[in-house]
Amino acid sequence: MTDFIRIFLPIYLIVFIFAVFLLRTFIVWKKTGVNAYALLKQEGAEGVVARYFKLVPLASIFVVFTVSVFPSAYTYLAPFYWLEELPAVTLSGLFLLIVSLIWIWISQTQMGNSWRIGIDKTNETDLVVNGVFLISRNPIFLGLAVNLVGFFLVIPNAATLAIMLLGIAIIEIQVALEEQHLLNLHNDNYVSYCKNVRRWL
Repeated sequence: MTDFIRIFLPIYLIVFIFAVFLLRTFIVWKKTGVNAYALLKQEGAEGVVARYFKLVPLASIFVVFTVSVFPSAYTYLAPFYWLEELPAVTLSGLFLLIVSLIWIWISQTQMGNSWRIGIDKTNETDLVVNGVFLISRNPIFLGLAVNLVGFFLVIPNAATLAIMLLGIAIIEIQVALEEQHLLNLHNDNYVSYCKNVRRWL
C-alpha cells in the first residue's frame, strides 16, 4: 500500500462525510427546519436496518484509521495483496470513489428539501422525478453502492470486502422499505414513475 493511499483515504472520508451527510443535513434543516436524519426515528424492522446502516460508515472509519495511523496493523485486516499489486485495480477504485461522491452530491442537490437519511413518516416529501431521477429511482443509493465497491478496490482486504457486502445488502433492504413508503405516500404517481424508470439504471 502506497503512502498516497494512506493520506488520500482519511482526507476523502472527511470530505465525503461532511459533504454527503453533515452539510446536506444542515442545508435541509436551514431551509425547512426539518431534521433530515430520520434514522434515529426508526422502529421495528426499519430500526434494525437503520442500526446496520449506521454500522457501515463506522466500520469504514475504523479501517481507514487503521490503514492511515497504524499501517503495521494492516495485516490483521487480511489484505488481498494480489489485488493491491495491480495498479489498474487501485486506479479503478479511486475513480469510483471520486465519481460516486460527485454523483451522490448531484443527486442530493436535485432531491432538494425531499432528501432524507432514512424514512421520514412525520414530514411529507415531494416525489422527485427530474434530473438523475429520470434514469434511476435510487441514484443516491446507487452512488453509495458504487462507493463501497471503490473503497474495496482501493484497499482490498477481508474487512473492506465484508463492509462492501454488508453495505450493499443493507442498501437493497433499505431501498425496498423506502420504495414501499413512497408507494404509500404517492400512490398512482409513484406507480407510474416506477413503470418509466428503473430501480437502479
